[in-house]
Amino acid sequence: MTDLPIIDVWAQPVFAESFQKLPEILRLFEQSGSVDLLNQDITPEQLIGIMDDAGIDKLMLSAWHRPEGWIITNDQVAEFVQHDPDRFIGVATVNLQKPVEAVKELDRAVNDLEFKAMRIVPWLWQLPPNNRFYFPLYVKCIELDIPFCTQVGHTGPLMPSETGRPVPYIDDIALIFPELKIVCGHIGFPWTDEMIGVAWKHDNVYIDTSAYLPRYYPQQLIHYMKTYGSDKVLFGTNFPQLNLKKCTQQALDLDLPEETRDKFLFGNARRVFNL
Repeated sequence: MTDLPIIDVWAQPVFAESFQKLPEILRLFEQSGSVDLLNQDITPEQLIGIMDDAGIDKLMLSAWHRPEGWIITNDQVAEFVQHDPDRFIGVATVNLQKPVEAVKELDRAVNDLEFKAMRIVPWLWQLPPNNRFYFPLYVKCIELDIPFCTQVGHTGPLMPSETGRPVPYIDDIALIFPELKIVCGHIGFPWTDEMIGVAWKHDNVYIDTSAYLPRYYPQQLIHYMKTYGSDKVLFGTNFPQLNLKKCTQQALDLDLPEETRDKFLFGNARRVFNL
C-alpha cells in the first residue's frame, strides 16, 4: 500500500474477554461498524497481517485498567511486544488509585518490559488529569523520560465528558510539569480550538488523531498541521474501534505537504516516544 514507515500511536490488542469488561464502549463500536471484533481474540500473527494490509509499520498497544480491575494487563501487551518488538510497542497503564503500587508497576513496565509510554483514560476513573492521584506518575514519567498519554475531547462511550477538557486540565498539568511530554489522544473535539491552543502554548504537549477517521478531522486541525503545528500532531487509530486500512488510506488522501505528511505519519511519533 505504501513504503512509508507509518506508526499508529493508539491501539489496543483484541481479547473478547477484556472488552466484556468495557460495556460502555458497545455503542461506540456499533457506530463505527466494528462491534464484531469485540467477540474474538486476535493473535500477534493475525494483527501483523492486518497491519501489513494497511501499510502500518508499528503499532503502539495500550494496556487498560479501570477502578474495578484490569481490562488488558501490561503483561498481556508485553506478549505482543516480545513476539515482534519491531512491530509492536508497549504503552503501560496502572491502578491510578493506588499511587505506590502504580509507580512501581510503571517502573516495571518501562525497565523490565521495555514499554515506551504510559496511558491513563480519565473517563474510566472519572478523575481529570490534574487530580492528585496522577501526580506521582507524572514525576515518574519525567524520570523515565516517557510521555504521558491521555484522552481529550468528549467521551464517545456513554460516560461524562468533563474529564476530557483540554482547558483547564491539560493546561494545568503542563504548567505544573513543563518537563512532562503529554500526548492528547482523540483530537479534543468539540474543544479542538482549545486543544490546539494548549499544544501551541506548551512545548511538550501534542495531539494524536485516534478515534477519528481522517476524512472527519476538524478543518482547524488540518490547518494547524499544515502550518505552525506540523511538529505537534501524531497519527492514531484507536484500533479495533476503527479499521486500520481505512485510516491509513484516508490519511494518505489528506493532501498534506510531503514533509508534513511524514511528520504526521511517523516522524513526530519517533521523536516524541524516543523510538
